[in-house]
Amino acid sequence: MARAARAARGIFGRHATDVPVLSQASEQTWTMTAPGVSFGGRSSPGPGDFGVSGDGDGLAELDGEAQGQIAPGQIAPGLRGLAGARDRIGTWRGLLDRPLTSYYLVLGITALLLGLGLVMVESTTSVVDLTAGLPPLTDFKKQLLGAVVGLPLMWAAARSSPRLFRAFAYPLVAVSVVGLGLTLIHGVGVSENGAARWISIGGQQVQPSEIAKLALVIWGADLLARKERLGQLVDWRHMLVPLMPGAGLLCLLVMTGDDLGTTLILLVIFLALLWVIGTPGRVFGGLLILMALAVTLMIVTEKYRFERLTGFFTTQGGATGPDMQSIQGKYAVGSGGIFGVGLGAGGGKWGWVPESTSDFIFAIIGEELGLVGTLCVTFLYGGLAFAGLRIARRVPDVFCQLAATAITAWIVVQAAVNIGAVIGVLPITGVPLPLVSAGLSSLLVTLIALGMLMSFARLEPGAREALAARGPGWPLRVLSWLGLSKRRR
Repeated sequence: MARAARAARGIFGRHATDVPVLSQASEQTWTMTAPGVSFGGRSSPGPGDFGVSGDGDGLAELDGEAQGQIAPGQIAPGLRGLAGARDRIGTWRGLLDRPLTSYYLVLGITALLLGLGLVMVESTTSVVDLTAGLPPLTDFKKQLLGAVVGLPLMWAAARSSPRLFRAFAYPLVAVSVVGLGLTLIHGVGVSENGAARWISIGGQQVQPSEIAKLALVIWGADLLARKERLGQLVDWRHMLVPLMPGAGLLCLLVMTGDDLGTTLILLVIFLALLWVIGTPGRVFGGLLILMALAVTLMIVTEKYRFERLTGFFTTQGGATGPDMQSIQGKYAVGSGGIFGVGLGAGGGKWGWVPESTSDFIFAIIGEELGLVGTLCVTFLYGGLAFAGLRIARRVPDVFCQLAATAITAWIVVQAAVNIGAVIGVLPITGVPLPLVSAGLSSLLVTLIALGMLMSFARLEPGAREALAARGPGWPLRVLSWLGLSKRRR
């Protein structure tokens, strides 16, 4: 043994004399695997391969029962967990790649947001109605009526063809222009808080600016799709004329009714159409600068808008001062904590948070449902953005691509602006939260737009085959169960 030790020190002279020399390691020494696991036909070395005795210091072999023996070819526990996670990710990706994924995403998110909106409108408007001396469900019944009328309209839109939507392009623009013009006539337009944005039809107030959003989407998409088919979009001037003058006319009429928030949404729709059609970067950048100057001019020429903007950067005063809406909105969101104070138990809607039924309903959601509720609402709008852009990417028709992108940008940007204003990261612009805020016109138009998205989703590759394999829809199944359906021979 002494001669062997001296021979080893002769070969590996760089080691100190009191350090035991290990046998030469194989190339698998550096493989970071559990002992006995097989890779590429070679097994990783165990403790005995390095000449280390089980009684050595710090490198002793663990007891077989404590360590657990892994049979050759078996996956290590850590690798097994990684493989399981990879399988789950693959399963989710497989679900997202199905033909009708976008269709059911839009349908499910719409149903969830609409249900939440009805609950929150009932919670907030009952207080307002009681304060005004009305029955507590007066405004809630109007919102429920909008849902009852809007859902069949969404269902009809989801089963209509793009050709039908394009047929309504110019009539919708004409209705929007006439309606916006009627709001300016004294005695016809209905004013609230100094702004004339509504007209009364059959005892119900209608807001033509909401119709203008849908009109600009359909008309702009139809116009650009026709020009693209004729090969006219090689010249950037054809991209702007007559789309830019038409959008400008709608924005001018809306701004005449003192509605900057809706004007900004119309500009977002206009920019989304130009972005999808491939407007040159210089032209797009020039339009952004021009719009920024126009919006700045509209803000500085109106005192209350300028004060609202400066108040955003320099919030001051008490909770009941000029910045009451912003301060009380953040108070309401923060007081909800993680899980909220409970549905109906919020105190901000009792006159503390202005416009708690419409523009600042998200603050009441934060107070009554807490951080969990606000995150769920935010994730729902994020899922709607994913579904809408997925539809725009997968449909083959140019009109559907343009309209799907514009609708998605309209709804998601409007939701982001509303939420940002409530939590204090954006100035207050007065736009409602889609599908959640109280408002008959906004609810109906948004449901029709989402029905259009669902119609476009039915045109994705493989969607028709998937719908045919699914069988008849639930209305036909109900009629068949009642014995009222007609059998086709």
